[in-house]
Amino acid sequence: MKDTRGEQVFYTLNYIVLSLIALSCILPLLNVTALSLSGANAVMAGRVGLWPVDFSLFSFESLFKGTPIVRSFWNSVEITLIGTALSMAVTIMAAYPLSRKQFYSRRFFTMAMVFTMIFNGGLIPTYLVVQKLGLVNSYGALWLPGLVSTYNMLIMRSSFENLPKEVDEAARIDGCSELGLLFRIVLPLSKPMLATLALFYGVGYWNSFMSVMIYINDTVKFNMTVLVQNMIKSTSLVQDFSDPTMVSNLTPEGVRSAAVIVMIVPILAVYPFLQKYFVKGVMLGSIKG
Repeated sequence: MKDTRGEQVFYTLNYIVLSLIALSCILPLLNVTALSLSGANAVMAGRVGLWPVDFSLFSFESLFKGTPIVRSFWNSVEITLIGTALSMAVTIMAAYPLSRKQFYSRRFFTMAMVFTMIFNGGLIPTYLVVQKLGLVNSYGALWLPGLVSTYNMLIMRSSFENLPKEVDEAARIDGCSELGLLFRIVLPLSKPMLATLALFYGVGYWNSFMSVMIYINDTVKFNMTVLVQNMIKSTSLVQDFSDPTMVSNLTPEGVRSAAVIVMIVPILAVYPFLQKYFVKGVMLGSIKG
């Protein structure tokens, strides 16, 4: 059926707005990439736009040789991998029983978790609890307070509920236990949703900033987000970190841009492998029926 004139105008406006939003995301990324790959003179002269000028890898060389970026990178990897694994495991343990109609008081427990989305204890009480548990200056302080996202748990619970009941009944007739049903039937059928939520958790842990600033006191344990933020905030910090033999040719803006690229590349590299599950996973968890 041919679109009406009103629909054509609506679609055109949508394309324009979405294109502007896409450009607002892509252009800064291209500029940062160009700065990280440009020569020192071009960067200092402000001649770098969207394409590298006087192509050079000196900014990356200075970054890796003169700053603790490698250590911070592995800190971020540790925080993300362990945190994502723990969060996914606990979210599954919460969502599966709440998706079973035979689970007693499942409505009460669901509403209790939803309550935490609206009200929370606040920063100071949370810090005091973490301190009493002895988790300050350890990565446990990053994992424990946000171990389960209620939003992600609700998506997972809804996805489990939408699985065909005939599959459950067939498995139970064959003598499958609850754990067997979970690991052999439910989880394999929920791969798109699991990949989507793992991406949500992974991006959250990789970009951890405030929690690291609040709970981690040892700079050796800082992740990349905090290190890059400190480099962006302080030019002198970049020069202090850098190898003395490189300071004469150092451009803080180029080094900071290189650090930003190193920080975002892992997520950009992982996302294409999970993209095919992304929309399907969210839809499975959000549509009832």
